[in-house]
Amino acid sequence: MAETIFGKIARGEVAVSLLYEDEVCVAFPDISPQAPVHLLVIPRHPFEDAYDADAETLGHLLHVAAKLGAQNCPGGFRLVTNQGKDGGQSVQHLHIHVLGGRQLAWPPG
Repeated sequence: MAETIFGKIARGEVAVSLLYEDEVCVAFPDISPQAPVHLLVIPRHPFEDAYDADAETLGHLLHVAAKLGAQNCPGGFRLVTNQGKDGGQSVQHLHIHVLGGRQLAWPPG
């Protein structure tokens, strides 16, 4: 897997405003928000996408993302992970978007 900005963030090599961290993952605001609340939850291990991650890590990431969504978006939120080029994945490091703070349209696009 190629080096990514998320790998550097996960290792603490790039400073971001962490909203959550534990031994498995970190969470921080998206640099290019698509909603009033737009957070990212990334694993410390550099899994390329959800296909590569183990079930325990995926479950933990979803649990943390849901917890952050509930804390920051009491009216509701959306959890998204993009997979591959056609799925809109722009960084090749597994990440979950937490989106909320307004009514979100469906379908997403």
